[in-house]
Amino acid sequence: MTKKIDDWLDDVPDENDNEEDDEIIWVSKSEIKRDAEALKDLGLELVELGKNALEKIPLDDDLLMAIELAQKIKKEGRRRQLQLIGKMLRSRDVEPIQTALDKLKNRHNQQVSLFHKLEVLRDRLVEEGDDAVPAILELYPHADRQQLRALVRNAQKEKAGNKPPKAYRQIFQYLRELAESND
Repeated sequence: MTKKIDDWLDDVPDENDNEEDDEIIWVSKSEIKRDAEALKDLGLELVELGKNALEKIPLDDDLLMAIELAQKIKKEGRRRQLQLIGKMLRSRDVEPIQTALDKLKNRHNQQVSLFHKLEVLRDRLVEEGDDAVPAILELYPHADRQQLRALVRNAQKEKAGNKPPKAYRQIFQYLRELAESND
């Protein structure tokens, strides 16, 4: 009573027999369109970046060339080039690109925030004069008190005489240098 090979094979569990375990994930047409639109928007963000910012983002040569071309094109050709960039992004891992773009945006936001704080400090220095200098020295202990006081006096004189705000700008520049050397 020998078993036939076919009977024996029927007893061996087959990988395809467990169809219940395999899930089929259905993606709606709308979701596919939303994903494609998101990639086009990412492509638009990349196109709107400057050359220095683009160098900081991990892009392959084909995608970089397409982005640079889109930066030169206007109107309908640009729209079609953006669609091509979106299509190119579909076949790539966009996570590192998105991460690098987010870092660039965050760095920009931090710099804008720092500039606003420095502007407030500068305005306070010009308004309060020598009374505000100790607060600046507390924030930036390595600041030169004499230089700061001289800049403040000059800015106050310029403001009183309705002259161009040269010392006003110099105070901001000096505060910015202090903040950058403090990091």
